[in-house]
Amino acid sequence: MHHLPKLPPSPLFSGIEAGELPQLLSCLGARWNKFSKGAVLLDAGEPVSQVAVLVAGRAQVLREEYSGERTILAELGPGDLFGEAFACAPGPAQLSPVTVLACGEGAVLRFDAARLFSGDSPCSFHPQLVGNMMGILAEKNILLNRKIGHLSKRTTREKLLSYLSEQAALQGSEHFSIPFDQQQLADYLCVERSGLSVALNRLRREGVIRYCKNRFSLCTPLEEGEPEKGGC
Repeated sequence: MHHLPKLPPSPLFSGIEAGELPQLLSCLGARWNKFSKGAVLLDAGEPVSQVAVLVAGRAQVLREEYSGERTILAELGPGDLFGEAFACAPGPAQLSPVTVLACGEGAVLRFDAARLFSGDSPCSFHPQLVGNMMGILAEKNILLNRKIGHLSKRTTREKLLSYLSEQAALQGSEHFSIPFDQQQLADYLCVERSGLSVALNRLRREGVIRYCKNRFSLCTPLEEGEPEKGGC
């Protein structure tokens, strides 16, 4: 294996000592490479047999429609995985329905999923790695169900409030930040940006939210006749 840069914390390697990682990665036959902004790290329609770990940089998981429209499914940072669900699926290699696009320069580590489930691995920490992967797949299933919950709402306003309420609950405060700008949030919620902007401004006028860029506050709605509060 080529010289590997320092790995960021990753749930895949949880419970495995740093000194054990070189042996583990050698056992997996892991390889890494650098990438530049705009690089396609995984292309829609591509057979997926490898698990990828983002070592450095950021990336977006996108679904691209025939019309050219894109929907952001996830934002990835150092230590995050992609392609693992398709790579770990039984049978022939699954075709990726999504594209993973680099947001800037970075590096990615890849290994064959078949090596993960090989029964003849000499690594004593291999069971820990398999358990970690099971946990990652379960957590991503939970996140997918949350997104389905948002998208099941009928209006842009309802989708937006569902997402913002969830973020407030997850961050434990009515004041919180989200990882999207307005276009990215519109893509995530599968709505038009113009419609999202209308919903945001209406909610602000009603005193339900305050926001500045990606910082939000959930507020008590204004009583009739009460003056509107400012931005952030």
